[in-house]
Amino acid sequence: MPPAQRHPTMADVAERAGVSTSTVSRTLRGLSTVSPEVRARVEEAARELNFAVSRQAASLVTGRTGTMAVLVPTLNSWFMGAALSSLAPLLRAAGMELNVYVIADLAERTSFFERLPARRNADALLVFCFDLTDEETTRLDNLGMPVIYVSQHVEGRPSVYVDDVVGARRATRHLINLGHRRIAFAHTANVRGFSFSSRERLLGYQQALTEAGIPLDDDLVVATPPRDKRGTTQAVGNLLSLREPPTAIFAEQDELAASVISTLRTVQIEVPERISVLGFDDQLMAEWLDLSTVAQSPSDMGRAAAELALELINDSEADRSRHIVLPTHLIPRGTTAPPPAPQGEREANGPAQGRSV
Repeated sequence: MPPAQRHPTMADVAERAGVSTSTVSRTLRGLSTVSPEVRARVEEAARELNFAVSRQAASLVTGRTGTMAVLVPTLNSWFMGAALSSLAPLLRAAGMELNVYVIADLAERTSFFERLPARRNADALLVFCFDLTDEETTRLDNLGMPVIYVSQHVEGRPSVYVDDVVGARRATRHLINLGHRRIAFAHTANVRGFSFSSRERLLGYQQALTEAGIPLDDDLVVATPPRDKRGTTQAVGNLLSLREPPTAIFAEQDELAASVISTLRTVQIEVPERISVLGFDDQLMAEWLDLSTVAQSPSDMGRAAAELALELINDSEADRSRHIVLPTHLIPRGTTAPPPAPQGEREANGPAQGRSV
């Protein structure tokens, strides 16, 4: 077959550069035993022939695949999009590719852990937002590659995350400091065994109330399926039907906070005049909605996870139980304010606005 009709080989590059195939191999693998003049000739010949070393062939020599794998429960979220986008520049600079495994339900999850397709197909695995069983964690321990847990803390394993307990405690204290005592917590139900930090944020909320001497009230904690407007309406309705409705609602995520605000406005309850609403994430929508929230940076988290993975790939002596904890920040905006005046004062100033759900 004429050269123009087949893929160029290392022998073709060697012939054009006037060197041996072993010299071409050493050059394209980046070894320092090749002189600058010979390296320039080989690289020029490779460019002219559009030749590239296959990753499969390179892995036979280096023992590496040149690929980083990620395991995620979804791609349809602000957090995942921002975190994965931040990986690209680092991987590009390291000459690595990205392989994404999406596990959207329990059946796919069972299949993944039975087959472990990432084995032998990557140099490291980033695991995002999974509430793993001990058996699943052990399976990943046996992959023979660095496994970094992202947006979650796994004891004894490399992890990159924000302290959701501290962030939620800070958010709840903000509402307490404004004068609120009836504070609700709205979260998404973890029905699939995937973790979106709701457990830790609920704990932070409860800790702040306890520290302030405010009794915990299970009626003020409501759950709704992810991205379920009807479920959010029901949850808000349950809160508004209490004998003492909340004067503030802390929502686990900005998207849920936006849905809560929409429901309150539908029934003509003003935010924050009647009920304050606070979220967690600081997505772009939070700024548009003037939403008070706790800010975290998934981009920083993705970059830190990739940097840690590259360190563990390249340094066998690196700490393989290292935890990187990134900060959160309270962003007060226009959806939080002091609670409304007591009922007697409101009646003196005119009838209250709003109607029941």
